[in-house]
Amino acid sequence: MNEPASNSARRAFVFVGGGTGGHLYPALAIIEQLRAIEPDVGVHILCSNRPIDTQILENEEVPFAPIPAMPVSKKPRGLMRFIASWGPSVRATRQQIQHFKQSHDSVTVVAMGGFVAAPGARAGHAEKIPVVLVNLDAVPGKANVLIAKKATRIFTAANLSDAAGFDTWQRTRPIVRSAMTDSIPPQDARAAFGLDSHTNTLLVTGGSQGAESITNFVRMMVDQAPESFANWQVIHQVGNKMSESAADQLRSTYREAKINAWVERYIDKMGTALSAADVALGRCGAGTVAECWGGKVPSVFFPYPYHEDEHQKHNAQVLVDAGAAVVLTDLIDPQANFAQHRQALARVLESDEVRSKMRAGFDALGVPDGASEIARGLIESES
Repeated sequence: MNEPASNSARRAFVFVGGGTGGHLYPALAIIEQLRAIEPDVGVHILCSNRPIDTQILENEEVPFAPIPAMPVSKKPRGLMRFIASWGPSVRATRQQIQHFKQSHDSVTVVAMGGFVAAPGARAGHAEKIPVVLVNLDAVPGKANVLIAKKATRIFTAANLSDAAGFDTWQRTRPIVRSAMTDSIPPQDARAAFGLDSHTNTLLVTGGSQGAESITNFVRMMVDQAPESFANWQVIHQVGNKMSESAADQLRSTYREAKINAWVERYIDKMGTALSAADVALGRCGAGTVAECWGGKVPSVFFPYPYHEDEHQKHNAQVLVDAGAAVVLTDLIDPQANFAQHRQALARVLESDEVRSKMRAGFDALGVPDGASEIARGLIESES
């Protein structure tokens, strides 16, 4: 467990969220901006006990600790795990709040959404301190709707204009770290992945856990429509769930098709990958949409197919409306995806004109500077 450093800063913020990078990276972006405004501000992240959270946070200069929070489940065993984890998660958050209260004039809980945020928000109310909600998805999850009922202030980085009852939530632009918008020459970025500096590059991701159906679709495209990859190379993040032997098989698939490819489970420097990319292919969680916006990368999105509310599809709509992205329905079966979507991907890969128009679509969207806006709001609220 990383312990927060002692300091005499007046303000402190306890960020609660995790389980995926989609909750943690926006928190890191806001913390980055908080420190730019007030270098001695106290910050701490309480995350889930999933390995991906530690993997993301252990290399960051931000104190963090996992709490035993579990997602709500309809299954009896999962429901029991949720109930058993609630009390310890609330207590762990209260302990961190109390620790900050000893050295700071004010403490605020910043709930980043998801199953870790709910007990964290409850702890904030129990300690009688402000609770600020940061909503990331175009369709707020149940935890966020619950947290919002008692939140002191609510920011949303997603457009909720179609959702009744959210008109009081303060709209911001997407939340990305400065590294996602810093200019890195594409040639240097590609070289960082061991790729040719001047060859068009496709970035394939499925989030930190990977996306098997997307990987299988790309594999089938390489096998059966290799002409679409002429003069292309690939950066492919396969996710932590893929075995090393399966990753080796994918590398062989690219190699046999004479496609230069970097294939690994995780990308440590996503900003560099986005700078290298001419097209991005993957899921459209709020974080991914924001990063593609920040990097101005033409995107082909396959929303996660098992969400009943289809919030990933709604997340991407802002880029679709701008002409900067295409959203395809993940049919899960590789043959079905190939039959249905091969032409859509081929059109983007094979046409310089199509990609140029997609890149131009970002021009009207502005800079995704939601992190700085929220950081300023947090500081002002406590002034």
